[in-house]
Amino acid sequence: MSSLKISSLQYITTRPEQAEIACSGGADWIQLRLKNQPYQAWKAVALETLAVCRQYNARLIINDNPELAGEIGADGVHLGADDMPVPEARALLGDAVIIGGTANTLETLLDLDQTGVDYVGLGPFRFTSTKEKLSPILGLAGYQKILSSLLQLGVFVPVVAIGGITIADVPTLVSTGLSGVAVSSAISQSTDPAAETRLFIETVANLTNRTIAITPGTGRR
Repeated sequence: MSSLKISSLQYITTRPEQAEIACSGGADWIQLRLKNQPYQAWKAVALETLAVCRQYNARLIINDNPELAGEIGADGVHLGADDMPVPEARALLGDAVIIGGTANTLETLLDLDQTGVDYVGLGPFRFTSTKEKLSPILGLAGYQKILSSLLQLGVFVPVVAIGGITIADVPTLVSTGLSGVAVSSAISQSTDPAAETRLFIETVANLTNRTIAITPGTGRR
């Protein structure tokens, strides 16, 4: 299997037009997160977003819905705690598809690593209105503690911070050892979303100065 890069900026949206603006600013990883939608309505939005991603050579990750991801040929799926278990999603989608998982604690993150996820979205960093059923806030200290523990345990699955993150948070977050950040409102609600996307990408790249790659299905760089 060939290695794929895990983007240091993951943009989360519900709308294809927002995805296109972010992609025009350089985003190459779009997560489509729709809730409480009939399957066919979700599929229509997903196909439109997929067309945008293909135009800009960006990856499309479908939130919560492995069946839809497989049907439309998305690049991956992101699974929450109440979604299909990772092994089932892997059996359904195969090794070439990226599978990410959500964690709020070190224990959950370690469990996900054992299932072979390709990356983990760890959060929330702070309160965010874009996420229902918000888990306990981690804050900077929470990330520092968990990332330090991963290092001590020799666990190297890429970890991405999520939850109310702004551009001002990036330097301290990346310093904890995170592989990147996932954002939604910071870009969608900015006065110039494309410019804000470029700023996020440049800021994270300057701080990490490294390529993060995984082989899908292994959860390893």
